[in-house]
Amino acid sequence: MAAASTASRPRASKSESFVDNKRKEDIRSANINAGRAVADAVRTSLGPKGMDKMISTASGEVIITNDGATILNKMDVIQPAAKMMVELSKSQDSAAGDGTTTVVVLAGSFLRVCQSLLGSGIHPTVISDALHKSCAKSVDILTAMAVPVELTDRDSLVKSASTSLNSKVVSQYSTLLAPLAVDAVLSVIDPEKPEIVDLRDIKIVKKLGGTVDDTHTVNGLVFDKKVSHAAGGPTRMENAKIAVIQFQISPPKTDIEQSIVVSDYTQMDRILKEERNYILGMIKKIKATGCNVLLIQKSILRDAVTELSLHYLAKAKIMVIKDVERDEIEFVTKTLNCLPIANIEHFRAEKLGYADLVEEASLGDGKILKITGIKDMGRTTSVLVRGSNQLVLDEAERSLHDALCVVRCLVSKRFLIAGGGAPEIELSRQLGAWAKVLHGMEGYCVKSFAEALEVIPYTLAENAGLNPIAIVTELRNKHAQGEINSGINVRKGQITNILEENVVQPLLVSTSAITLATECVRMILKIDDIVTVR
Repeated sequence: MAAASTASRPRASKSESFVDNKRKEDIRSANINAGRAVADAVRTSLGPKGMDKMISTASGEVIITNDGATILNKMDVIQPAAKMMVELSKSQDSAAGDGTTTVVVLAGSFLRVCQSLLGSGIHPTVISDALHKSCAKSVDILTAMAVPVELTDRDSLVKSASTSLNSKVVSQYSTLLAPLAVDAVLSVIDPEKPEIVDLRDIKIVKKLGGTVDDTHTVNGLVFDKKVSHAAGGPTRMENAKIAVIQFQISPPKTDIEQSIVVSDYTQMDRILKEERNYILGMIKKIKATGCNVLLIQKSILRDAVTELSLHYLAKAKIMVIKDVERDEIEFVTKTLNCLPIANIEHFRAEKLGYADLVEEASLGDGKILKITGIKDMGRTTSVLVRGSNQLVLDEAERSLHDALCVVRCLVSKRFLIAGGGAPEIELSRQLGAWAKVLHGMEGYCVKSFAEALEVIPYTLAENAGLNPIAIVTELRNKHAQGEINSGINVRKGQITNILEENVVQPLLVSTSAITLATECVRMILKIDDIVTVR
């Protein structure tokens, strides 16, 4: 040993000294293992037969879901590379809305392949470049497979929305929720900007009670609130003139905490009289415009309304809905086609919204407020979601959000693609053929990535309790014979033409899943050291 060390000394002075690469390899493999662990955690919840996860939070709240983004969001992840997987599912959620599990499973599979390629001694940069090329090629292949769809073709839109809902807890209600999601999105499309759908224009109101079957869209506004019943004000108003106000109908307070000393009764009476006159003056101004329904924004500094003001408003036959959330104001004003009023001095008739009916309706054990027949209604819609318990209600809302996102994807990129593992197998086959044309290391890497794509059909089959190896082999065989739309039919447990079975998804979901997964994996590959900063 001593002889070896003396022999290596003179040589070190002439050439570069040897640097220990062990640490960098260790960090890289630690990152890859962490990413794969996250992917394996959600892998069982992929597809229509996927399992659900029960998440119990520190506060004792329980969530049951199989939406990848929700599961990963609630997970307490410490390792930085694993956090990237969580961010990955978030970005897929915001880009496409659906396929949040798919994207993480794909990334996990890519990481597995990278690990074996690194083990063969291939440089990370070579692997990364090959991944990038495969990704670009994959998007081209997927686009070539896709079928164009028109927005007038409502059936296709409903099919793709129901495919998204089939893997959810509320899958048995997909026949109800899918058309609902399609109609909701189509009703908020602005003809001037037909490519863009803002999902904030669709308000989902959850109300406990009933079943998911009772979910419906409301052409107008719904509030999960009661009308103020104090002082016996009206609870139903026809031909309503609605004002959305952001000021308080209550006596003014001093800006800082001060106490006013009152020495005799006459002064006290004067204060009360002033308060009364102040409030009456405001209410007269409101009444003068013909307004008969008030939506009052929640106030932090002082009470938005007092007992006294409610009493006078009831006398003036004005209906009051208080505590409208600040972030709802924009939606409410857009729907009612009115302007929010920030000061009593600006209260004018042209800032009001008009509706045929504002009424309070009993629903379940609580009450809701409906505003219908709105004149010149903005392009918005409200969906009232019902559920027998809080878990089902929350999951129905998340599933509906995914379905809305799927329809939004189709509006922005009007192409459909088969589901059920068909596009992944086709990609795997075409990339495998392309790898044979490439030279050297690159071809070897692309071939490995082509195999990695098979994880989706493999997992679909595995989660459905089928024999994954037999199913994937048969799939490859079918695709090799040119049946590019063959996929796994989980219900029948065999390979069928998936397009005929109406299992379709938007092209955007698949392309964004693959591009986001490759970006994330390339990022993890490029990291060779973790530096902690105190």
